[in-house]
Amino acid sequence: MPDASSAPSAAFQSLRTAIATKEASVGVVGLGYVGLPLTRVFVDAGFRTLGFDVDPVKIERLQAGESYIQHIAGRWIADAVADQRLLPTADMGRLGEADAVLICVPTPLTSSRDPDLTYVESTTELIAESLRPGQLIILESTTYPGTTRDVILPRLAAAGLQVGEDFFVAYSPEREDPGNRQYSANTIPKVVGGVDPFSLEVAEALYREADFETVPVASAEVAEACKILENTYRSINIAMVNELKVLFQRIGIDIWEVIEAAKTKPFGFQAFYPGPGLGGHCIPIDPFYLSWLARKHEMSTRFIELAGEINTAMPEYVVSRVARALNDAGKPIRNSRVAILGMAYKKDIDDPRESPSFRLMELLDEYGAVLSYNDPFIPVLPSMRHYDVPPLSSEPLTSAFLQAQDCVLIATDHTQYDWHEIVRHAPLIVDTRNVTRDVREGREKIYKA
Repeated sequence: MPDASSAPSAAFQSLRTAIATKEASVGVVGLGYVGLPLTRVFVDAGFRTLGFDVDPVKIERLQAGESYIQHIAGRWIADAVADQRLLPTADMGRLGEADAVLICVPTPLTSSRDPDLTYVESTTELIAESLRPGQLIILESTTYPGTTRDVILPRLAAAGLQVGEDFFVAYSPEREDPGNRQYSANTIPKVVGGVDPFSLEVAEALYREADFETVPVASAEVAEACKILENTYRSINIAMVNELKVLFQRIGIDIWEVIEAAKTKPFGFQAFYPGPGLGGHCIPIDPFYLSWLARKHEMSTRFIELAGEINTAMPEYVVSRVARALNDAGKPIRNSRVAILGMAYKKDIDDPRESPSFRLMELLDEYGAVLSYNDPFIPVLPSMRHYDVPPLSSEPLTSAFLQAQDCVLIATDHTQYDWHEIVRHAPLIVDTRNVTRDVREGREKIYKA
């Protein structure tokens, strides 16, 4: 492997020039909530971009100019495909056409909460089949420190090419935040770490040409650890306020009012808010990658494990509050009509990944509730890897629908909802997001959870 004093190879110089002139082609593997927005960035920056996905339905929709992600416009896709700036394909044999290949595939957990790198490994093996001199491979999927060097690199190097001379490998964690209108994919600084100095240089150059602000770090391992730290920090702080929520509820203190008061301090405090549980692909999963790594090194990560236990228990706590609310109304959960508002894991998006709403629905179903839901962004419940929920479609949020329920459970705080109207018509409300705080009429019907 070359060091910083080595002369750059011909493959490096050729790739560096192609990136600078935007003659390099970019391939993005995995066209989900991370990969498709990233693809748009490179297309808009002037790079010919190939979008790879094993799901033929996604490819067919993209080729037809249709979007399956709310914040990516179908018109943009149609124009980019028509102009051949975007080439969606399920043919992994074309990976060799891309000068830079960015891996954006899922990194879930196994049933025992160990890292599941199946998608990363299989994608890397497909790339290795057509690896050629002058290619840059970047992993963007969140993972534990050491994955790029210990899992990706050996599979690529098995082809007989030399990293840092013939091909280049780096890690740059995705920081996509669906629904955040303040920050789009390329307005969030891009942390970049290479497995060698030339890999870092060429990867950083690629992102800069796509108008990213880059943050180079000493190694791929530092970049991997950066993403894990970001999400573990959030997980632990959310767990703290979730635990305080339960304590303060018992002694008659409103946790949301406490947080609003505390955040007036101009230093030393950052507001985190409780909820019905963690959702999204990152925060519920990533900290366990770090705890798994710690176990491998004969260490325990007590903060991470405790935070995971607290956050995982939140849906059970919410259901206990539903039971309390119904009990006060003289009703059991069994055969009570319970409508869940919001199946997305956060407001104003169509992303259901790891949403606590699915666990809430699963628990309520086990207790015998008659379930329904409304979500303006999720018209039909998708099949979920870890949850067993009934096949339902979103019900129209009419006054008649609300009045027919025994309890309305607010799980996601979509801004489209009119909370005053919901409280006016629903006979009983369980609010996990504090969205009814400004509602004055009918407060006796509202339970916080």
